[in-house]
This record gives sequence, C-alpha cells and structure tokens, in this order.
Amino acid sequence: MAHIAAAADPVAAFEEQLPGVLKGTHEFRGELTLFVAPSDVPKAARFLRDAKGLIYNFLSDISAVDYYEPARGHGDYGDRPERFGVSYHLYSMLYNRRIRLKTFVNEDAPVVPTLVPVWPSADWLEREIFDMMGISFEGHPNMRRVLLSEDWEGHPHRRDYPLGYETVMFSFNADEISKHKPFAEE
Repeated sequence: MAHIAAAADPVAAFEEQLPGVLKGTHEFRGELTLFVAPSDVPKAARFLRDAKGLIYNFLSDISAVDYYEPARGHGDYGDRPERFGVSYHLYSMLYNRRIRLKTFVNEDAPVVPTLVPVWPSADWLEREIFDMMGISFEGHPNMRRVLLSEDWEGHPHRRDYPLGYETVMFSFNADEISKHKPFAEE
C-alpha cells in the first residue's frame, strides 16, 4: 500500500527547496497567494505540482488584471510593482487545497514564460490573456488571438482601451440601426 505524505506548508517548502524564488505572500479568507518573478513562474509551478506534500496537480484557471488607474496618473498602480498581474489558480486534488501563484509584468514588455509544458491546459487560457490583455507567453506553441480577429487593434480588457458604443437593436429601431450597418444599401 502506498503512503501519502502529509500536507506540507507551501511557504516553508518554497523557502527550503527554492530559496529566493518566493518574493512575498498574501493570505485572504483562507486562500494563499504566492508572489514570484515572471522568470520564475515555470520553476515555481513545477515545484507546486511535483513536491511531496503539495501536489497542486490541477490548473483550474489563469487570469490577468490591469491595475492602470488613469485618475491617479500614468505609472501609478497602487501598492503593486507593475501594471499587469497574472494569477495561476491551482488545486491539489490529493489534499483538497487551493493556492494562487501570482506575478507582475510591466506594460512596456508584458511577457511571462508559458506554462504549457507544465500544464497543457494552459494553452487556451494563455491565448485568451494574450488576446484580451496583450500579455505574451514566451515559448507558447501557438501564440495567436483566440477570440478576436487577427487584424483587431488593441486589447479590450486593458483599462485604457477606448470604450465602444453600439445601440442595441429592438423592433422599434431596427430600420434606423440597419441603415448604418456595413451591409446596408443607401
């Protein structure tokens, strides 16, 4: 019969096995976030996936946030070191625990190494972030837009992206709206 190792403390495990990789931690309502540099994301992800007592073997999601605040002025991101944050939401099926791995990237070169070699399911999640936020994933096998057309300009989930406007079509205004559509004839 195989022995299952006791659940380990992720912060202590990082400090012991990967000294210097962990840049900080934050716990909120029982969920732990580990902060690492962008270049250390693959190393940290492999460690969380493979280390005894951790085994975060399921990548449930990748999300990105734009901390740009135009009211405060360019380059002011509150208490964050860079404009964009990329979060990897991991789950250990063995220990029934969740953890978040997070990194920050600057707006001039928003690049993070891909996690497709660690979790193949990262493929489309990274492409969605590339498409909507403009954060590129170095080493990704197919880094191209997944939701918007290839000729689309900009990234709609960035906070400085101009808001568009189109009147919603109803039965009472359908004729007026149809006149302005590209397929309409004068």
